[in-house]
Amino acid sequence: MVAQVRDDALLLPLPQVSLVGSLVVPADPVGIVLFAHGSGSSRFSPRNRYVAQVLNEARLATLLADLLTPAEEAVDARTGHLRFDIVLLAERLTGIVDWMPSHPALAALPVGLFGASTGAGAALRTAVARPHVAAVVSRGGRPDLAEPYLPQVRVPVLLIVGGADLPVLALNREALARLGGEARLEVVPGATHLFEEPGALEQVAVLARDWFLRWLAT
Repeated sequence: MVAQVRDDALLLPLPQVSLVGSLVVPADPVGIVLFAHGSGSSRFSPRNRYVAQVLNEARLATLLADLLTPAEEAVDARTGHLRFDIVLLAERLTGIVDWMPSHPALAALPVGLFGASTGAGAALRTAVARPHVAAVVSRGGRPDLAEPYLPQVRVPVLLIVGGADLPVLALNREALARLGGEARLEVVPGATHLFEEPGALEQVAVLARDWFLRWLAT
């Protein structure tokens, strides 16, 4: 895959704060997937970067954005508080969705959201706030953190959970029944929360790729 655009320190100027993201745009992209990271993670997450690479190879652009500033990350590392502030995270994710059309390489691309862990709650709230979002994928997500908004979600949602991640699997099964649009739950057998088992993350990447291609490359 030859990238048309690659920027590991892309400035994302939002109304109240400036954030940083890692952008890859392959040649002839069919869509853009914005990643919302989970608890204590960042745009350098090796798991999300692996998934992003698989998406890039399928002609999907990816933007892995840090939703907290470095100063906020330092506070969160001590308190663990901001990573669960779904209102704040969704507000910033929505701000990035609003900013993306201003980037020449992204202006005409359909948008998908990939949320990991707590980032999935922010992604689902953003899908309600911005109905033009074409699809959402949640990896080991906490859709319960967007619980009041689930019936309002109209975009197609794929929930991917490890079969051994029992508490999160239960939360996702409950969320599946409440989502207002097309939704599917895929369970990766034997996988734990971080999908560290052999072949587990590869299954996540393939499921996400196929979901986004189905709903973005139309």
